[in-house]
Amino acid sequence: MKRITAALCLFAAAFSLYGKAVAEDAARLDEKQNTSYAFGLVLGSDLKQTGLEFDYTAFTEGFRASVEGRGGRYSLDEAVELVQTAFREAMAAQAERSRAKEVQYLAENGVREGVITTGSGLQYEVIDSGGGKKPGKGAIVRVNYEGTLTDGTVFDSTWERNEAAEFPLDRVIPGWDEGIRLMGVGDHFIFYIPSGLAYGEQGAGEVIPPFSTLIFKVELLEILDSAIDEAWDE
Repeated sequence: MKRITAALCLFAAAFSLYGKAVAEDAARLDEKQNTSYAFGLVLGSDLKQTGLEFDYTAFTEGFRASVEGRGGRYSLDEAVELVQTAFREAMAAQAERSRAKEVQYLAENGVREGVITTGSGLQYEVIDSGGGKKPGKGAIVRVNYEGTLTDGTVFDSTWERNEAAEFPLDRVIPGWDEGIRLMGVGDHFIFYIPSGLAYGEQGAGEVIPPFSTLIFKVELLEILDSAIDEAWDE
């Protein structure tokens, strides 16, 4: 009986150790899977922005050949050249789509009631008129504003920060310089600034894509210097 009991205890101990090993192996497998999935998610997110389409089987084949050090269809230099060419073509196609989308947006927006288009292509609406003086060239002004993309994405807002902005007009994008000088103190305008008067084909970091029309709701609060030109108009 004692021998049976001892054997059972040994069996239980062995089973416990085996179960622990299986659990540890499963945990390592889960960690490997989770890490691999995370790498795929991040890489896919970056590549998605290019607009490229992928054959997932061929992608996996190339990935494994590189990681495992096996020979592949191409040398690394050949692969890099192919990737660079694909990226250039994808970026050019994406830029053309963005350019066409901007042209269409401005054409449709420009015929809306209340929207005025200047000779430069700047579009604006007068929401409220305060009747105050207009800033002259190079004036320093104090404003509240909210900037959005045409899809409604807000990229900056002094109202949200609860802090008005002050800047000289010769230090801002051309669309701002022209637009603010159309305003009088107390005015509320909406600007629709074409990319050619903003950040052009380069965009601005990850916030403003290339060929982006920028929409600004603006309130001119104050002119902080004496550069006044009431007669200036576009």
